[in-house]
Amino acid sequence: MALLCIRIAMILVLFLAFSENYGFLRGVTSLGINYGQVGNNLPQPEKVLDLLSSLKLTKARIYDTNPQILTAFANSNVELIVTVENQMLAVLMDPQQAFQWVSTHIKPYFPATRITGIAVGNEVFTDSDATLLAYLVPAIVSIHGALAQLGLDSYIHVSTPNSLAVLTESYPPSAGSFKTEVSGIMSQYLQFLSSTKAPFWINAYPYFAYKDKPDEVPLDYVLFNPNSGMIDPHTKLHYDNMLYAQVDAVIFAIARMGFDGIEVGVSETGWPSKGDADEVGAMVDNAAAYNKNILRRQFKNEGTPLRPNMRLEIYLFALFNEDMKPGPTSERNYGLFQPDCTMVYNVGISALSSPSSSTSSASISLTSSATKVTNMESLVYLKFMIFLTFHVFTRRAYCAIV
Repeated sequence: MALLCIRIAMILVLFLAFSENYGFLRGVTSLGINYGQVGNNLPQPEKVLDLLSSLKLTKARIYDTNPQILTAFANSNVELIVTVENQMLAVLMDPQQAFQWVSTHIKPYFPATRITGIAVGNEVFTDSDATLLAYLVPAIVSIHGALAQLGLDSYIHVSTPNSLAVLTESYPPSAGSFKTEVSGIMSQYLQFLSSTKAPFWINAYPYFAYKDKPDEVPLDYVLFNPNSGMIDPHTKLHYDNMLYAQVDAVIFAIARMGFDGIEVGVSETGWPSKGDADEVGAMVDNAAAYNKNILRRQFKNEGTPLRPNMRLEIYLFALFNEDMKPGPTSERNYGLFQPDCTMVYNVGISALSSPSSSTSSASISLTSSATKVTNMESLVYLKFMIFLTFHVFTRRAYCAIV
């Protein structure tokens, strides 16, 4: 009997190891989507939830703590990252004010609404108002402390999204380093992330690199299309797209500050489907290619060359075109959907044209050939494991009879 148990245990270990490597048990984790609200014609939150459900998207980020959204998303399977607006940082430095804020804006909705993160400010390290930076870490610490007092800190992480402009060097990735003028506060922030296991969020837009230097930056490289890519001369790692290179540059910058093991995720990335005459590359075909290729990579639970075994968390920007956003035309045309929930372009998501329709027929239809091969290999291996287990049991039973 002892030998039989050992055999069965070995089979299970082999199966679990295979499943982990090939994704049989792991499955596909949803990518995230940024749900902005700077528009006067956007659908009600209930309709937005219907749309997300029809697309089988289970992660979203909003740019405030809109009570209508938090209420509408209750008892759904959508995980939400909410945001503290930049102008609130000075107030929330005070632990008592932070406790009041969490008690009012988070606690009444949790856990019915699956709030998993709080983004404290947005791109504060590079904001034009330099005074905000002094408030950032104290506000983060106070909000985390308030969550701890209420017993929510193990469920809700606290971090802040950063612009890629926080780096003074990003090419090659191994040269990644933060600007010296923010290094002091950056060190405090990284210490907080390290101690709480929260991710470092980066807003990364390869589109801007291409727009600024279209004659120097290969379009296929920024769109994730097949290309020769680049090799980091120091690490010899090969990069076939700019986004992964940007993420790894941030990881190297964090390491230069003396920290290791902090997860880096992409809080925003996207491509505009329309732009002004001087916004090179802002067009439907490029936007569709960029977002479709990201979906393909996410479907494979892919990591970056520096961290190939750690799935890169990505939140696409954005769910809707938002007609009240200031700035150039591109700013109002990052959405996958129009405000009436029709697609701006097809990125491989099969969705209904209207959230009022039945959602049962909508699904994510994007499946890469690599995923299909993986699933077939997993099925074959599972059958093999079942056969081995059956063989062991029947052999044991036969031996017992004779």
